[in-house]
Amino acid sequence: MVTSIRVGTEQGRVLDERIALRHGVLGQETTGPGGFAMALRSIPALLEYAKLMEEVSPGAWMFNFTNPAGLVTQALRDSGFSRTVGICDGANLGQHAVAEWLKVDANRLRPEVFGLNHLSWMRRVWLDGEEMLAPLLRDPAFLSGTTMAMFALPLIEYVGMWINEYLFYYYYPDRAVKSISADERTRGEEVLDLNRRLLDQLRAVDIEAHPDEALRIYHAYDQRRSATYMHYARADASTMQEADRAEVVGTFTSEAGEGYAGVALSLIEAMQTDRPLYTAVNVPNEGAIDGMRPEDVVEVSCAVDHDGLHPLKIGAIPEPQELLMRSVKQYERLTVEAALTHSRRTAVLALMAHPLVLSYPLAETLVDEYLEAHRAYVGTWA
Repeated sequence: MVTSIRVGTEQGRVLDERIALRHGVLGQETTGPGGFAMALRSIPALLEYAKLMEEVSPGAWMFNFTNPAGLVTQALRDSGFSRTVGICDGANLGQHAVAEWLKVDANRLRPEVFGLNHLSWMRRVWLDGEEMLAPLLRDPAFLSGTTMAMFALPLIEYVGMWINEYLFYYYYPDRAVKSISADERTRGEEVLDLNRRLLDQLRAVDIEAHPDEALRIYHAYDQRRSATYMHYARADASTMQEADRAEVVGTFTSEAGEGYAGVALSLIEAMQTDRPLYTAVNVPNEGAIDGMRPEDVVEVSCAVDHDGLHPLKIGAIPEPQELLMRSVKQYERLTVEAALTHSRRTAVLALMAHPLVLSYPLAETLVDEYLEAHRAYVGTWA
């Protein structure tokens, strides 16, 4: 079973972002207060799906793409749904960037990814026994063509690893809040406008008679949406206004990739055949990363085969990464508890624990506003 839902639709995302920005903190879909609010809506819905899956297909696997993917997977695991895996294509961007640069099949590489969802690093990547990442992190030509271009070279040198793009919000929080606040629309508002335009255009097409035109419209939408993804962090990105004015053709080739669907299909293939897959997913730590509890859902490199998912032994990690992971995992544990018990007190403690909040009165204000804004989906809390 593959799950990818948005409880509260795009309008819920808009509320998540605007409420946070109104109080001077990050307004982003999955990171910080926005991710917290999304989790409160996502967790109850996914638990209902998991219960239904157990009834109609006992023993089946759930591949969860619903955001925040790691946190939702933690809630499902904590609730006894042990055949749940959290998946995010961002976990493997480093592996695929190195594979593209070296012009080799990504599955020939042996990456060492560790962290949490949207908070992970790739420490090393091996090809036929040779470590390939370290020299690439010193190569401006390689870095400039990847998401690593978001980060200053001295920061990359200090970290010494591939950095997940969402760590931009932790390494540049002031810049992120300032840039997002300066935009006329939040990302959620932009996507809401784009989705409305897409649906209007598709309604005007006889899709059965003109499927190629419908595909052209969809791929034009996809290219326009991608053009401004994290534009405030990318020097080469268009502003929303520039992207709106640009003519988008909507071409598509097989090289464009399969996105999230491709990740799920690769996992299914590996689990049903004798061809192992080497990839990073969100699974219980079980001793893979030192400093984390066995039951903590972490984002970690795994070998996936017919016998299941086998986390790579990462061992000790640098102190800055460990401390940030443990801080965010504490927030995740409390958020899961709050969502399962409908405890306002626990929700406040959860949001106060987040490194991008760290304020009790601010956490109280945000929790109360989110619970009120999303009452239709989260119910009444004590």
